[in-house]
Amino acid sequence: MTDASQQLEGAPLIAPSSTDHALYDSVVEACRTVYDPEIPVNIYDLGLVYTIEISDQNDVRLIMTLTAPGCPVAGEMPGWLQEAIEPVAGVKTVDVEITWEPPWGMDMMSDEARLELGFM
Repeated sequence: MTDASQQLEGAPLIAPSSTDHALYDSVVEACRTVYDPEIPVNIYDLGLVYTIEISDQNDVRLIMTLTAPGCPVAGEMPGWLQEAIEPVAGVKTVDVEITWEPPWGMDMMSDEARLELGFM
C-alpha cells in the first residue's frame, strides 16, 4: 500500500489495490453485485472502483467514484457497496469513500462492460 507521503505532488491519492490478499477476489465479486441503476453493468466493471485496500486485520477500505458528480444515487451507492462487502467471510470492517479525482471516463470500463454496452 502507498502512503500519502509517497504520492507525487498533485497526483490523486489512490493506492494500489491489495490484490495479493486472500480476501481480494471475494471482495471484487461482492463489488460486482452492485449496479449503477442507470447503466446495466456492475460498478466494478464500469471502472468506478479505484482502490481496494485490505489490511492484515481484514479491514477493507474502498475508494470509488461515480459516473458524474450529479449522480442521483451518490449518497446511496457507498452504502450499497458496504452492504455487499460486509457479509464476505473474513471481512472485519468496510469503509467506502468517494473521490472525484481522477474523473471517471468510459476508458475505465472493463472489456466485459464495453461488450455489454455495445461499445466493442
